[in-house]
Amino acid sequence: MSIQVNSEGVSASRVFLPADQSYLNLLQFFVAQFPHIQAGEWERRFHDNLILDIEGQPLAASDPYQPNTHLMYFRRLAREPEIPFEEQILFQDDHILVADKPHFLPVTPSGLYLHQTLLNRLKKKTGIQTLSPLHRIDRDTAGLVIFSVNPTERAQYQNLFRDRAVKKVYEAIAPYSQVLVDKLPMIYQSRLEESEHFLQMQEVEGEPNADTLIELIQVNKSWAKYRLIPGSGKKHQLRCHLNALSIPIKQDQIYPVLTPYQEYDLDVSKPLQLLAKEIAFQDPITNQARFFISQKTLEF
Repeated sequence: MSIQVNSEGVSASRVFLPADQSYLNLLQFFVAQFPHIQAGEWERRFHDNLILDIEGQPLAASDPYQPNTHLMYFRRLAREPEIPFEEQILFQDDHILVADKPHFLPVTPSGLYLHQTLLNRLKKKTGIQTLSPLHRIDRDTAGLVIFSVNPTERAQYQNLFRDRAVKKVYEAIAPYSQVLVDKLPMIYQSRLEESEHFLQMQEVEGEPNADTLIELIQVNKSWAKYRLIPGSGKKHQLRCHLNALSIPIKQDQIYPVLTPYQEYDLDVSKPLQLLAKEIAFQDPITNQARFFISQKTLEF
């Protein structure tokens, strides 16, 4: 089965039709399966040949529901935030692609973002529809993201991240603290869990599950540039840890105070001063030592 891709480089999603359900037709199934999408939108997608069988053939809204089969469908958004910054491809071979992501650009489609994502931009730019990110960084964070090119090799690369065999180095701009600097370098540890608000993580009592090595790079009056080397990969780990040390990262819109979520009219003048600067690992396919460094810099 070939990967179905539209003219904008967006790959189709798959959906399974279970045997324990029954619908008069495919339209009824999609409306029930995705209640947040109006029936009229599904009718338009059928009309525009955006619903396909597993062989890539367009289906009609009135086609019968056939259990134990897979179908494919394309997402589309009536409106999407524009990200006015470009990514760069730093390295590409038959196995991996290394991209330098700008601030504000999500890695993969979700929510309000479909075309304006690093994954879909790279698919459109390279024509490689099998690209798959091996790890993620926040939409607010800039820097290095590595993609697998060949699906048969993806698991071997992902195992490196699972086994913590990848060294990642970040840089951040945060307030200068003489009390903290006197303790650097230091390894900060804590237990991070989801908070009541899905956007924020919080520190709680208990066995630490997150650790970050913190080093000082440079001081500029009331601000400092820090090197951060995470030993674990918890959501918002670096942002949480610096916030817990009373030096929240400059222009962080989530810590310590969660600001209202910007949907379409983004203020791109104040990017989070956090950068995925370096990444190093032993390539499991070529057995080469890989080392990449972001060409981006922070506002210091």
